[in-house]
Amino acid sequence: MSRTAIDTEANGEQPPPEDDHAFFGHPKGLLTLSGLEVWERFSFLGMQAILVLYFADSVANEGLGMSPGTAASVAAAYGTLVYLVSVAGGWLADRILGSYRAVLWGGILIALGHYSMAVPTAGMTWVGLGLISAGTGLLKPNVATMVGKLYATDDDRRDAGFALYYMAINIGAFAGPLITGWLADHRGYHWGFSAAAIGMTFGLAQYVLGRRHLAGRKHSAEFALAPDAMRRAVRTIALGVVVVGALGGLLAGIGWLTMDRFVDLLTLISVLAPVVYFWVMFKSPRVTAEERGRLKPYIVLFLASVVFNFILFQAYSTMILLASTNARTTILGFDFPASWYASALGAFEVALAPVVAGTWARMGHKQPHASNKIAFGVILGGLSFLLMVVPTSGHADDTYQMAAWWIVGSYLLLGLGDVLLETSGMSATSKLAPKAFSSQTMSLWFLSLALANGIQAQTVKLYDDVSKPAYFGVNGAIAVVTGLVVIAMAPWLRRTMHPVH
Repeated sequence: MSRTAIDTEANGEQPPPEDDHAFFGHPKGLLTLSGLEVWERFSFLGMQAILVLYFADSVANEGLGMSPGTAASVAAAYGTLVYLVSVAGGWLADRILGSYRAVLWGGILIALGHYSMAVPTAGMTWVGLGLISAGTGLLKPNVATMVGKLYATDDDRRDAGFALYYMAINIGAFAGPLITGWLADHRGYHWGFSAAAIGMTFGLAQYVLGRRHLAGRKHSAEFALAPDAMRRAVRTIALGVVVVGALGGLLAGIGWLTMDRFVDLLTLISVLAPVVYFWVMFKSPRVTAEERGRLKPYIVLFLASVVFNFILFQAYSTMILLASTNARTTILGFDFPASWYASALGAFEVALAPVVAGTWARMGHKQPHASNKIAFGVILGGLSFLLMVVPTSGHADDTYQMAAWWIVGSYLLLGLGDVLLETSGMSATSKLAPKAFSSQTMSLWFLSLALANGIQAQTVKLYDDVSKPAYFGVNGAIAVVTGLVVIAMAPWLRRTMHPVH
């Protein structure tokens, strides 16, 4: 079955037939979407690499003066908000905007958010983070869905395509912290935020220029609401945004909605949202019995993703804080900002993604089942934290300085785990998704990231209060055990995840 014959009516215009193998044996649309993600991740992770340091730095140094634990908690809460909004982004794409326009408007909001953060005032920082949260919620679930539309469900190139897509993501993840970190260290944090804004602008430009290579790029939504229902939905959304904004402003003004309560509220929502979402999909009359059966094993993959990403996201919070206080920032005589450690994660993923993609392509149908790939990723994530027990143990106080290679080694394990889990998880999600919830089911995958951040927002509060070996050791051990449980469930997962191999 050719890719160009897939869902032609549902997905709108198809790219030219000659595109199908034009990008290293993959559809040319993968280049357009990967290019967008290079710049989106450049801006998002470039900003995130310096965000926790900006929160924790003194006001005299243009920071916000938070304690390390609070800074990590607020940064995690921001990540929670980003991925919670992805649910609305998936629904808007499915029912109102269509995937192409959802990604376009998401990119515009992200760029505006970074430009806002470039303004050196605390107020514009919060405005910028709000805009980036809204924009990322529109862009992230829908661009991944558009990648899935480039391949037939049984196309053996599919996992390899997602691996290449994820490699592109990590080119941005590698380059972003290098640029923003250097600017933050030498010129100030807001110069770093400016670089993120410019990067997102480049991403938008190449996305629009390459739109002819995308599958399903028609302007209307695939499962659009009826005109009257659409008008009511738009009015309800607009009114809801105004009411929530006004209520939040009022509660903050009278002193009830403090930062701690806002963080706790986001954590609570991150727990409830996936529960409600799974329930809605299981009960929906638009989901067939066969599709409902495939959602059951997806819950296991969802929980595995939560555990792994709880570790992964701390690469940009507790690990950066640890690097800034207790790790040397010199390698082979070269001095660098602590935020550059975040680039090591992206560099390893750039290097490892094509290796993983090539391995899966050569193995074809003999490659490990998706659930085992995800389990291996979770175990590697746990080992990356367990490794940090060694250099943080046996010190009389917190003035020690560990060699840079400890954190680099931790990021190597974490990077390989991320390539295994995220590529297989996104690919499996696109295949297990009920057709009527295609973009929204990808949003559900991102809800696992929201829940991971929500849990992190509470857990990192302990970073200031417990020993570093205990903090990293307990969290790492939980991840390793979770991965082993998923491996033990492999026989049931293989039976119930068809057509995922």
